[in-house]
Amino acid sequence: MGMGSKAAVSVLVLCALLAAQTMDAAPCNPAALSPCAGAIMFGGAVTPGCCVQLRAQQRCLCQYARDPSYRGYVNSPAAQNAARACGLPKLKC
Repeated sequence: MGMGSKAAVSVLVLCALLAAQTMDAAPCNPAALSPCAGAIMFGGAVTPGCCVQLRAQQRCLCQYARDPSYRGYVNSPAAQNAARACGLPKLKC
């Protein structure tokens, strides 16, 4: 996964930055999940900060799963592993 992965990461970062600008306007904020980026995108370690944010955004995860911009990340095996590591129930949308 060479250039395609880098492009996908760049797009995600751009989306996160745009979402962060409207953080106060929207209750669901995908940028809040930035502490989980390594775990969700690369299967890295799940940090306590990631779990805090996953729990805080739990009610929004189905919304993200329906959004074409985030669907691939939310439904990925790495994201499911991160949710499981944080003790969240399996996503049922």
